This record gives sequence, C-alpha cells and structure tokens, in this order.
Amino acid sequence: MSNILSQNEKKNLISLIVELGVETENIKKEISNFSLKDDNSPVTKADFLVNKELNRFCKKTSTLNIISEENAKVSFKHRSQWEYYWHIDPIDGTKEFITKGEDYTINIALCKKNRPIFSLVYAPSRKELFYAEKGQGAFKNNQRILINKSTKKRKLNLVASKSHINQETSLFIESLSKIYDVRTVQFGSSLKICKVAEGAADLYPRFGPTMEWDTCAADLVINEAGGYMQDLKKNRLEYNKQNLLNPFFIVSAIKNFEL
Repeated sequence: MSNILSQNEKKNLISLIVELGVETENIKKEISNFSLKDDNSPVTKADFLVNKELNRFCKKTSTLNIISEENAKVSFKHRSQWEYYWHIDPIDGTKEFITKGEDYTINIALCKKNRPIFSLVYAPSRKELFYAEKGQGAFKNNQRILINKSTKKRKLNLVASKSHINQETSLFIESLSKIYDVRTVQFGSSLKICKVAEGAADLYPRFGPTMEWDTCAADLVINEAGGYMQDLKKNRLEYNKQNLLNPFFIVSAIKNFEL
C-alpha cells in the first residue's frame, strides 16, 4: 500500500483529523440547531465542515474516488469501476453530537475493491484515535490493541447502542442471558465496534439498518485487532456494493459466534 498512501500522507491525515476534532468540539458546545436530510436524519455544521476538509485532503492524494454520507451519490455503474476509493463518515453519531454526548466519531477509510486497507476512527470528546492498516495491526492512541481472549467463556460484555436497541436486539440479549452472564455496556457510533477491538467488550450485535460509511473504518480496526465482523450468514461485510445499505451483522471476539 506504500505507493497508494505515503507515510507523510498518513501522518498528515492523522493531524488533520485531530485538528478537526478540536473544531467539532467547539461547534458541539455552541450548537443550538440542526437540519434534517431527506431521510429525516439530522445533519449539522460539523458534518459539513469535516466532510469538506476530508474531501479536500483526499483530492490531494492519488485516490480521487470518494464515497461519503454527505457527498452527492455516485452511480454504481461508475463506482463499480473503482479499484481504490475513500469511504467517509464525517460525523457518526450525529444524534449523540447534538445532545452534546461524547461518543460521536470521525471516520475515514481507504479501500481496495470491496475491503478497507487503511482507516482512522477518532472520538474527539474522548481523545481516542483508532488506527488500522491491513496486515499491520490496530492501534488506539499509538498503543497496539487486541480483542479480549479471556478464558471466562460464560461471561460476556455486550456493547449496545445508546439510541438503537430494537426488539430483535432485546430478544437476542434475552436469549444470550440464558446461556451467559451478560453485562451490557453502552456506547454510541462506530465506537461500539472499536470497543470490541480494544477488549472492552466481547460482542456487538447490530440488527438494525446501517450504511457502509457507518462501519467501513471500524471494520478494519476490529479485524486487525483479531476480531470478527460478520453478517448473519457469517460472511465479512463488503463495501462499494450497488446498495450501500449494510446487512445485519455481529461484531465479536469469537469467530462465528452463535448461541
């Protein structure tokens, strides 16, 4: 990947994301209004600022193709020709951001074909920067992270969304509780995936809609930390699909997790 993104470009991107985190924290303190997109999801000044700056960075690299939540949509006929492209979610957890919570993230991944090969997930309020590169491991604030390989197989720390626990997820947790001693920990945004990657949780079931940009960067983090992110048929998630909606999935420290 060295000829796709130089070490200097990686360092510059990390610096940019940290700087943008300062900006988003300032915006968060003062935020009093937001807009609604066509799908009724909220969008703020921070989404537009981060998207503009990350797009500007990407356009200076050798990879000009970009998929972003806040960009105009590109037709699959055109996208399907891409070998390399960027996947951006400027602010994941906008609802969390609006309520001045700490769990929103800035996400960017460089992808080859249908998988991420380099990614960053930054939680500005927590000052937690997750970094991953294919075949090079996953890191949090420059420290290598690994999934929890605890031998306490009947105890599970399950990470759940702060705003998206639906009936299907509740029933899944209920079924788990008959077999495991389940402790539920709550996080927002792509942090849920990263918390499994760093060993703070063992399992994250997602039985609700997500888009590719919500998961792409964190997907590489969990895989490089030794964990698994699979759909309900136990396949890895793929990116730059015709439909950018993800299937339901389970993030786990256990391969092919099932009840």
